Amino acid sequence: MADGILLERAGVPAVSVCTDAFRITGAAMASGYGFPGYEYVSLPHPVASLTAEQIRERVTAALPQVLEILGVEE
Repeated sequence: MADGILLERAGVPAVSVCTDAFRITGAAMASGYGFPGYEYVSLPHPVASLTAEQIRERVTAALPQVLEILGVEE
């Protein structure tokens, strides 16, 4: 979360991605960095035990949200 916020602060478009287990922590971190309401993508937890194909499926499912946050139209 911090990396995405720092990139945005530097003028570099970014989207932070975390798992749903870290949503509360992510929101608190965003507020602490002065970005309350910072938009980010949350994926189902866990990811460490997933196969490459399962990760690919989750990323593919999340891509529209990433593009929306970046302001990119499909």
